Amino acid sequence: MRRCQDCGGVEYGGAPSCARCANLVDALVEDGYRAFLAETGLPDEPEPAEMVVAEIKPYDWRVVDAAFDRLTCAQCGDRRGRGPAGCQPCDLDEGFRYAARETDRPGVPPMNEHAVRVGVAVVRNAHRHSPRALLGWRLGLPVVLDGRMFTTDEAQNLRARINKGAGYDELAAELLEWAATTRR
Repeated sequence: MRRCQDCGGVEYGGAPSCARCANLVDALVEDGYRAFLAETGLPDEPEPAEMVVAEIKPYDWRVVDAAFDRLTCAQCGDRRGRGPAGCQPCDLDEGFRYAARETDRPGVPPMNEHAVRVGVAVVRNAHRHSPRALLGWRLGLPVVLDGRMFTTDEAQNLRARINKGAGYDELAAELLEWAATTRR
């Protein structure tokens, strides 16, 4: 984990307001889709994306999320699953995305990839989540991307501090210190 050279927060955690951090988060999804296209020889066109979202379960979550990004919601006109909360088709797609596969990366704790997935979904769709949930994942996403997991006590402590009004800058500085002093 390290500081973002643009926003000064923890890399990835400056999203969605820091363009560099937001691009890093988007690349997590986009890189997965590009690898899928290269592996299958499919073109980057709407048809493969439609194929993926028609049968979500066989695909990695990154492929599914990127496929949704390539399609437009018929109701709100936004990318599928990313429209405003309350858009019924986007609300359904937001839930459907969780039917995709999650395969933990080598050397990370069990369920780490699920945590990455949830963090990416929250940060990329900030308008669909509470400010506290967003703040929690702005702090948590860099941790899980680093192959770590908070203990239950650490997570509860973080949540309590967020609920008491601690802000991103204060918590991000502490997070960088915590990462430097703890082992993976």
